[in-house]
Amino acid sequence: MGKFKRIDTSIEGVCIIEPTVFGDNRGYFMETYSKPDFEEIGINNEFVQDNQSKSKKGVLRGLHFQKENTQGKLVRVIRGEVFDVAVDLRPGSKTYGKWEGVTLSEENKKMFFIPRGFAHGFLVLSDEAEFCYKCDDVYNHSAEGGLKWNDEEVGIVWPTVPGMTPEEYLTSEKDAVWPSLAELKKTDLFQNLK
Repeated sequence: MGKFKRIDTSIEGVCIIEPTVFGDNRGYFMETYSKPDFEEIGINNEFVQDNQSKSKKGVLRGLHFQKENTQGKLVRVIRGEVFDVAVDLRPGSKTYGKWEGVTLSEENKKMFFIPRGFAHGFLVLSDEAEFCYKCDDVYNHSAEGGLKWNDEEVGIVWPTVPGMTPEEYLTSEKDAVWPSLAELKKTDLFQNLK
């Protein structure tokens, strides 16, 4: 058996990955990525960029995608806790417009794999969170795209952040004005999301 357990979700290609953790009274050790072990569980992406962010409680980042240089992502939390979400935007997908979410934390050490063709975002549930992710293509500022985080058609069930209402969640100016799924459907961007 490999070092990583793959848990498939209701959306083809999107999966939760549980690493093998070796712990004792000194602490713990785990591998967070190994190309041969990931290939063994069916993830063959060639990751070319690593990113890390720090956010405070109630920060909602997303939902982001790139119209060109679409990215597959392997995400995890190294401090704190977030609710991480992927929305299927793949043209012709039987789960188009559907979402999948998972709580990622420094305690559960789970990872979330999101293939190309998805919008991605997360909500910070702890006082602070540090978030790391691998991407299989480079960031392209000119190709940025987004989906409204609270789009009723998509219907993401975001968890409650203690002491906050959804109206108090902290988003960037850009994230606050992304279009809805209905508005995105009227554009030609889906030809590039592959």
